[in-house]
Amino acid sequence: MITFFVALALLIIGYFTYGKFVDKVFQPHQSPTPCQAHPDGVDFVPISTPRAFLVELLNIAGLGPIFGALAGALWGPIVYIWIVFGTIFAGGVHDFLSGTLSMRQDGASISEVVGNNLGKVMLQVMRVFSVILLVLIGATFTTGPAGLFAELTPNILTKNFWVVILLIYYFLATMFPIDKIIGKIYPIFGVLLIVMCVGVIGGIFAGGYPIEELTLTNEHPAKTPFWSMMFVTVACGACSGFHSTQAPLVGRCIDDERKNRRIFYGAMVAEGVIALIWATVGIAFYHGTKGLYAAGNALHNNQSVMVYNIGKGLLGPVGVILTVVGVGICPITSADTAFRSARLTISDWFHIDQKSIPSRLKISIPLFAAGALLTQLNFSVIWRYFSYSNQTLAMIVLWTGAAYLCKWRKGTLYSLVAAIPATFMSAVTATYLFMAPECLHLSTAIAYPVGVIFAAICFVVYVVKGIIPNMKPTDRLSGIPAES
Repeated sequence: MITFFVALALLIIGYFTYGKFVDKVFQPHQSPTPCQAHPDGVDFVPISTPRAFLVELLNIAGLGPIFGALAGALWGPIVYIWIVFGTIFAGGVHDFLSGTLSMRQDGASISEVVGNNLGKVMLQVMRVFSVILLVLIGATFTTGPAGLFAELTPNILTKNFWVVILLIYYFLATMFPIDKIIGKIYPIFGVLLIVMCVGVIGGIFAGGYPIEELTLTNEHPAKTPFWSMMFVTVACGACSGFHSTQAPLVGRCIDDERKNRRIFYGAMVAEGVIALIWATVGIAFYHGTKGLYAAGNALHNNQSVMVYNIGKGLLGPVGVILTVVGVGICPITSADTAFRSARLTISDWFHIDQKSIPSRLKISIPLFAAGALLTQLNFSVIWRYFSYSNQTLAMIVLWTGAAYLCKWRKGTLYSLVAAIPATFMSAVTATYLFMAPECLHLSTAIAYPVGVIFAAICFVVYVVKGIIPNMKPTDRLSGIPAES
């Protein structure tokens, strides 16, 4: 129990300390923001800070901080380390720079932001990669809640029935102005999400369930290596590339950059807290990692049912309602904005104005057709590829932030705020590519050194191509970062 409260305290302290430092590094501008410079009544619409925070939280808090945290809990309380420090030093930085850089480039989609900082080749790669990832996310976050709703309703209302219903809603949410549907219902769902998390952890305490303390051991019953499998499994609760696709949506609705820490960094810390809670609940409710593993096998790793059982077991009928919110509403509110982000990415790519309904339709219809086809694939397969793509995108975006800071701040230290987590994520993604069963599936003896070498190469390129050319002559002598 002590470990849980220490981890929770560190997340809160991280927001007020390191989050404030990151804010100072990026020096909030007071110039007109995109919604002030380009109001269009559809995507560029100013919304209040509390509403923006809750919309951002719902955008990023899909199945990841619940399903990912439960899967990550199989490694035991060691997952706390990644959730806490990943959130503070990687995820918070990633989300903050994604939103800030988008706002400084007229609310551009993340693919355009990457291209502007890493070159034309990366621009084209990111355009294709982003659209594919977003449609994949839309499909992933459709099948999960559809399966849960099918469990809770009469047999005649099948999973495919709920898939169709959800896709219709996503289509409407993608087409309507952001303040008409998303801006109105997300804050309500955001409050319910917070209540759900408080309820389940309160149920653990009230029920006297034992909460394990931190040990630096791998408790995974299947002996799955925690490096780098754990860092990919727990993405949305620590560092997630998907968040960079969502930040521009909210960035187009913020009227002052000085609010960015509260909205972007703050929402990431809140998601870290959600992941911390669900990792703790998973281990405690099933009496350890072995019990959690056995429950997953018995249910064929149907995490929707696992969460349902946790909610019902801890809080009774109220827990069932909260489960529907957690496993139903959360992914729905990420899937609709995933499709919306895909529409905006394509519109930025081909310079298609989105004020008119026909312009939005000709992009949205093909996107939803592709998403509908993907929902028919096996959920576990989609989830694995989503997780890896997620962390690859996070790596790219963090390097984008490092490149931006190298050019803008012209110093050796400021850009390390993004470069250090970028290097770490480079090692994670390269290692996973070489060792994961769905990838190359090579031994750790090969994957581990390859991951380290790849990360080292990335860091050397960053120093040679980023830091050195952008340093002022005095900086090369003193090593002290220059002010802008």
